[in-house]
Amino acid sequence: MTTKTSKKPSNTIALNKKARHDFFIEDTLEAGLALEGWEVKSLRAGKGQITESYVQLRNGEAWLFGSQITPLLTASTHIKPDPTRTRKLLVHRLELDRLVGAVERKGYTLVALNLHWSKGKVKLEVGLAKGKKQHDKRATEKDRDWARQKSRILKSSSQ
Repeated sequence: MTTKTSKKPSNTIALNKKARHDFFIEDTLEAGLALEGWEVKSLRAGKGQITESYVQLRNGEAWLFGSQITPLLTASTHIKPDPTRTRKLLVHRLELDRLVGAVERKGYTLVALNLHWSKGKVKLEVGLAKGKKQHDKRATEKDRDWARQKSRILKSSSQ
């Protein structure tokens, strides 16, 4: 009896793996993005990148800087697509006020963690983060290596 398992397509558009390496992520929140039509088409084709992006709070609004959405060659001729333009984040006022307090008073940074689809809309997961020092990065790497070794030892001893 053979059964085919159909894999569901991933909802993830772009990941920022570097963020978890460089920062301690203390809290996350999901925000919508104000996009143009050509940007949505490009994201459907997988042309988005957020590795060097960050979020800034200006005039009571959240903005995404440094993200890149490469325009498709079939983009409309009557617009001039800007791949690195600043994009507005759609966040509730209470969440925005909480983020402003954390960033301004406690010295946190807002980092883009991943870009994904949710109910047909593009969402950005934003992390409230504190920067890691070099020795923190080494300690994290050491803990990860030890966990990997430990699982290998347990696996080999159970056989």
